[in-house]
Amino acid sequence: MNFALRIPDYYRSDIELLKGNVSINQFIINALAEKIATLKTLNYLEKRALRGSRSHALDILANVPDVEPDLRDRL
Repeated sequence: MNFALRIPDYYRSDIELLKGNVSINQFIINALAEKIATLKTLNYLEKRALRGSRSHALDILANVPDVEPDLRDRL
């Protein structure tokens, strides 16, 4: 699939700085793939959130013991 793509001149310097050692075409394909993945993830999370229950989550958290974290888990 081919598209004629017009990119505003004001993006040129940013693209040149950020693209590294790849072509502008590959940079744009990667940026497009990242955007698609982000939108799909957002859609998935929104659907999952609709199935969730705040009260159920709070019930689960209420079962967590009130103790100091293990040494390996401390920040």
